[in-house]
Amino acid sequence: MFTHFDEKGQARMVDVTGKPVTERIAIAEGIVKMKPETLKMILNKKIVKGDVFQVARLAGIMAAKMTPHLIPLCHPLPITSIEIDFEPDEDNSQVKIKTTVKTTAQTGVEMEAMVATSLASLTVYDMCKAVDKEMIIGDIKLVYKAGGKSGEFVRT
Repeated sequence: MFTHFDEKGQARMVDVTGKPVTERIAIAEGIVKMKPETLKMILNKKIVKGDVFQVARLAGIMAAKMTPHLIPLCHPLPITSIEIDFEPDEDNSQVKIKTTVKTTAQTGVEMEAMVATSLASLTVYDMCKAVDKEMIIGDIKLVYKAGGKSGEFVRT
């Protein structure tokens, strides 16, 4: 049964009132593929708009906090930690973006982690589009989650 619909098929926010407050964590990843020259410019801080990773990190953090305003049925959560890491891969001319979000709440932070990764990826594109319009954003996915009734998930 889909939990975001009532018995009449109408959309609803899931009632988490009776759920216990537990520590929850979610990790999401995404990839931005680009031209080798673009990645070199990012790493050498030659992008004229500024430090790409720092701006993208701030965008991702802000996005995670805005998730319930962007996805209609997400609960507003007291996010306790957001970490966004960038892993440049010069051999494949891409950057992996990895977001870890934590909370102590009645529901999980999977959507916050994926929204943060998505917006950080889009920000990398925005910061670099003047030099590389062929960048590709993809592979955004949940790779880990823990906490709550459903327990631990590890993508294999």
